[in-house]
Amino acid sequence: MNVDLLLALTGFAFVTSATPGPNNMMLMASGANFGIRRTVPHMLGVSLGFGLMVVVLGLGVDRLIEQSTVLAELLKWVSLAYMFWLAWKIATALPPEMSEDDGNRTPLSFVQAAAFQWVNPKAWAMALGALSAFAAGLGGALVVGAIFAAVNLPTVSAWVALGQGLRRVLSTPGRFRGFNLVMAALLVLSMLPVLFH
Repeated sequence: MNVDLLLALTGFAFVTSATPGPNNMMLMASGANFGIRRTVPHMLGVSLGFGLMVVVLGLGVDRLIEQSTVLAELLKWVSLAYMFWLAWKIATALPPEMSEDDGNRTPLSFVQAAAFQWVNPKAWAMALGALSAFAAGLGGALVVGAIFAAVNLPTVSAWVALGQGLRRVLSTPGRFRGFNLVMAALLVLSMLPVLFH
C-alpha cells in the first residue's frame, strides 16, 4: 500500500471512527456514568475488537455474508434487537454516585466491547467499506485493521472524555436520567438507517 493510499485510509478511518454511532454514544454514556479510568477496557475493546473484526472479514467472511441473504437478514435483526436492548439498559440505568469507586455497576468489559462490534451495524458498514476500498488479500486486511485500531483509540477516547466532562453538569439524579434517556434515544436513532435499508 503506497503512502497516498495509507493517508486516504487513515482519513477514512478517522472520519468514520469520530462520527456519532453506537460505539461513540455508548462510550460517551460510559464516560459520564463511570469516568475515563473505568471505561478504559471498553475503549480498548472497541478499538482492538474492531481491528480484529476487519481482519476476520478480510479473510472471506464478508463474501459469505454477501452471498447469503438469509444470513445477512438474520445478522441485521440480531443487531437491531441487541441495540434496542442496550438502549433500554442505558435509558433505565439508575444515576450513579458521583465517585469513581461506585462498585455497584460496571461498564462494558474488554471482551463485551470487542464482541459488540459484531452486532454493530455501523462497524459492519465501516469494515466492509474499508475492505472494499483499501484492501487486497490478507495483507491488506491486516493493514486496514491496524490503521483502524490505531486511529480509533484516540477518537473513542475523546467521546469518553466528553462524557466524563459532562459529569459536572449532570450533578443531579434528574440530569443523569435525562442524559441517559437522550443517549438511549440517540442509540435508537442511529439504527434507523439499518431499519429502512
